[in-house]
Amino acid sequence: MSDKTSRPIVGIDLGTTNSAVALWEDGQPRLLASPQGDKIIPSVVMMDLKGRIIVGETARSSLIAMPDRTVAAVKRKMGSERPIALAKEKFLPQEIAALILQELKSYVDNYYGEGEKEAIITVPAYFTDEQRRATKQAGELAGFIVDRIINEPTAAALAFGLQHARENKNILVYDLGGGTFDVSVVEMMDGLLEVLASNGNRMLGGEDFDWMIVDWMAEQIKKGSGLNPVKNIRARALLKEEAEKVKKLLSTKEQVHISLPLVMTKDNRPVGLQADFTRAQFEAMIAQRLQETIDCINLVLQDANLSVQDINDIILVGGSTRIPCVRKLIKDLFNQEPLTNINPDEAVALGAAVQSAIKTGQLSSSELLITDVAPFSMGIAVLTETKKDVFREGAFHVMIKRNTTIPTTHTHRFYTVEPGQDAVLIEIYQGENEWVENNHWLGTFRFEGIPENGEKLEAVDITYRYNLNGILEVTALCVSTGKQMTVSVQDGINRDSPYAFKQSRDRLERLLERTQRAEQNLLLEEEWEPALDLFEEFFEQENGIALDSSPAAIREAAIQMLERTAGMDKTSISNNDQWKLEQMNDCVQAALNGSDTQLLESLLDQLTDLLIDMELEENNNG
Repeated sequence: MSDKTSRPIVGIDLGTTNSAVALWEDGQPRLLASPQGDKIIPSVVMMDLKGRIIVGETARSSLIAMPDRTVAAVKRKMGSERPIALAKEKFLPQEIAALILQELKSYVDNYYGEGEKEAIITVPAYFTDEQRRATKQAGELAGFIVDRIINEPTAAALAFGLQHARENKNILVYDLGGGTFDVSVVEMMDGLLEVLASNGNRMLGGEDFDWMIVDWMAEQIKKGSGLNPVKNIRARALLKEEAEKVKKLLSTKEQVHISLPLVMTKDNRPVGLQADFTRAQFEAMIAQRLQETIDCINLVLQDANLSVQDINDIILVGGSTRIPCVRKLIKDLFNQEPLTNINPDEAVALGAAVQSAIKTGQLSSSELLITDVAPFSMGIAVLTETKKDVFREGAFHVMIKRNTTIPTTHTHRFYTVEPGQDAVLIEIYQGENEWVENNHWLGTFRFEGIPENGEKLEAVDITYRYNLNGILEVTALCVSTGKQMTVSVQDGINRDSPYAFKQSRDRLERLLERTQRAEQNLLLEEEWEPALDLFEEFFEQENGIALDSSPAAIREAAIQMLERTAGMDKTSISNNDQWKLEQMNDCVQAALNGSDTQLLESLLDQLTDLLIDMELEENNNG
C-alpha cells in the first residue's frame, strides 16, 4: 500500500521462463526490482554444492554446468503429482514454484518490511483446476496470503485498460509466452472491461520452439558422429541454451552461425557443431504450432460472436510474440498492426498490480473494473439413454458452459438410477466433449445417506459454484431430506490436505534454514575459499574426478571444465577476462587433442587459477 501501514498487496507474474512482481504506487503500477536491480528474473531454481537454494540469473547460468542441480520451466508441471529431482532431493512442482515466489517475496519484504503480504498471482487462462490450485498453494507455501488468482490475458487487458479506460472498443489479447498460449477477447465500455471469451493451449510456447531447434542441432551432430546429444544431460542443456540464443538472434537476423566446438566427446576427441541456421528454416519449423494459435483465435472470435473486423486493438503479450513471423501472422489475419507500445514481458505483472489497486480501493471500481469467464465447460458424469431402453455411462452433462462470466452458480436436478439406491458417486469433469472419457477429470466424491426409497427415484440437486480464482466448489443436496454435502474440488485431492501442505511447508523451511546457514558460513571463511571449494567439489561430487588422478581422469577433467566454461554467463565478465578465458580454452582444447598429459595438467591448473581469480573479483565487486 502507498502509506505502508496496511497489509501490502502485490501482483505476480509467475512465468515459465521469467517471473516478476509489481505493486501499485503513486497512482501507477510498477515492477519491483531485486537488490541487483533486475525487474524480471529467470524462473530457474538451483541447489548449489553447499545445499543453498539460488533463484534467478545465477541459477539459469548453471543449467549447463550443473543440469542435475537446476530446474527450469516448472510452470509446465504445475498440477502434477510427479516429483521433480533437484540435486539428490525431490520436490513437488508447487514446492519448486514456491521457491521462485519466495525469491520475489524477499524483494517485497525488503521494500515493505516485516509483516503479512498478500499476492494476486496470474495463471494462463487455459490452466486446469489442479494447476490453479497448485499455483495458489505455491504462493501460500512462499508465505503470501493468496486472495486472488487471475488469468494472464485478463491482467494484460487491465494494464492496457488503465490508459484507455474511457474508450469503447473490442481488444484481443494474444499471449504467447515461454510455455503457454492464451487468447482472450475483451470488450471495453466506459471503464468496464468484460472478457467475452478465452481459449488457448497450456502446452504451447517458446519452450517448444527451443526444443525444435535442439532436435535439429542434435540431428546434425548425429549425422557427423553417430552420437545422440539429447541423451546426455549436459549436452542437452548446452544445446537448449544455444537454441534459445539462436531463436532470439533470428528476431533481428536472417541467419545465425552456430558454433559449438565441444558438445560431447567420442574416442577422447571433441564432438561439436558448426552450422548455419536461417530464419526461413525456423519459421517453417514452427509454422504448424503457430497455426494452432490462429485456430484458437478463430474459435474465440466465434464464441464472442465477433469477426476479425470487429477487433479494434490487438495486444501482444509474452516474449515469444517478439518472433517476427508471429507479428506478421497477426497482422495478416486482422489486416492491422498489433500495438507495439506495450512491453510483452511486463504487461501481465503490471496488470496484476492494477487488480490489487482495485481490490484495495486505491483504484475505484467506477474507474476501472473487469469481469472474467470460465475458460472450460464444467459438468458431471451421468447415465444417458443412447437408444430406446439402451443406457450408457459416462455422458458429460454440462453444468457451467465455457465462457460463462464468473463468479457463477448453477444448479441442476438429477435422479438416482434405481429405486432403493442410497448413495451416488459425483464425478466432476471439465472439457467440451460429450463423453467424460475425453474430458479432464477434476475429482470424485460419494454422496451417501439418501433414503432407501423402494417406490420411486430420489431427487438430488447438484450445484456448481465457480469463483473468481477459477476454482470449483460442488454441492449435492438430497431434496427429500434436505441433507447436503459440499466439496471444494481442491479438498478432494489428497495432496492438498492440511497434512500434505504442512509437509511441504516444513520441507521448504528446512531448505531456507540450510541456505541461511551456508551463507553465514561463507562469510566466516577466507575470501578465496568459496571459489576453491566450488571448483574442488564440482569435480569430486559431480564427476568423481580429482585433478591429481590418472592421465585419463585429467583428460576427463579437462573436458568437464571446457563444458563448464562454455556454459558460463559472461555478461558480468570484463572484456579482458573474456579474452583470457577464450585463449585458455583454446590452449586446453589443443592439448586435449594431443597426447601430452603433463602439458594438459599444467594448462588445466592455469585455467583453474583464472576462474578462481574471476570468482574473487566478482565477489568483491558484488
